[in-house]
Amino acid sequence: MSDILTITLNPALDINTETDKVVPDVKLRCTEPQVDPGGGGINVARAIRHMGGNATAIVAAGGHNGNRLLDLLASEGIPTITIPSPGETRASVVVNCKETGLQYRYVLPGPPWEENHVRLAITTTVQNAPKDGLIILSGSQPPGVPLDFEESLSAAISHAGARLIVDTSGPALRRIVEDHNSPPFLLRSDDEEAEGLAGHKLATPADTAAFSRGLIEKGVAQNIIFARGSEGSVLTTPEGSWLATAAKVEVVSKVGAGDSYVGGFALSLSRGNSIQEAARYGAAAASAAVTTEATQLCRGEDVERLLPQCKLIEL
Repeated sequence: MSDILTITLNPALDINTETDKVVPDVKLRCTEPQVDPGGGGINVARAIRHMGGNATAIVAAGGHNGNRLLDLLASEGIPTITIPSPGETRASVVVNCKETGLQYRYVLPGPPWEENHVRLAITTTVQNAPKDGLIILSGSQPPGVPLDFEESLSAAISHAGARLIVDTSGPALRRIVEDHNSPPFLLRSDDEEAEGLAGHKLATPADTAAFSRGLIEKGVAQNIIFARGSEGSVLTTPEGSWLATAAKVEVVSKVGAGDSYVGGFALSLSRGNSIQEAARYGAAAASAAVTTEATQLCRGEDVERLLPQCKLIEL
């Protein structure tokens, strides 16, 4: 099995709780919180662990929150490589309203980075890059990290032969699309981001596939995946496009579905499966994730149970 390395520049302690109702100007009494280590790359590594695989997580951590986050990762058996954060690791709070069933997510920005922190993150990744393995850059970027970080990282790890998977959104995603000198092996995002880039609605999976083909032809990425919610995800390669359908399940929480998808995709690919089969396994992992509460991600037994429901439809 190829090695898998994940990178989380802006991790968080994920705090999940419930209250009877959400209203302003009064104290809201909440239930005992569930606390998990969070952040894109961390969640991908945790999901891979849940599915019986292994991934090493590069984590920027600092302060009391950072120490607690690292302790939680150690208790889950996630091997970590720590780079010092320039400040206290942030927290992220999810509050579930019992009265309405709605979920409120409060996400803090994280401590600002300087140039030396960026250089250390790239150097650490280069030193630990798995030869012919997978490197996954996932999650938000802290303030101060330049938008071309992905491009710098992609160029720096090229000697190792590792394939870079980038799961991003917002300005960082737009930068990759507009300035792509070092295209990653795979770029992943969701349908809302895709429509923002396209400048118009992508009503069908075929529309998403056509837009993705245009990005690949421009050299944005070697392969592209855009999620389409309950429909599944559209994979586009130079050879074609496929919809990896989601399983029909009751949605409990959407938190962690994207990270579970990337974890399932990477794990399947590292086991020698085709990129199309990896997309189907990712769809099963995402489907499994939405059946769990809070930030629990997918469970391995659920992924295997739901996998037969996830189909590949050529577009």
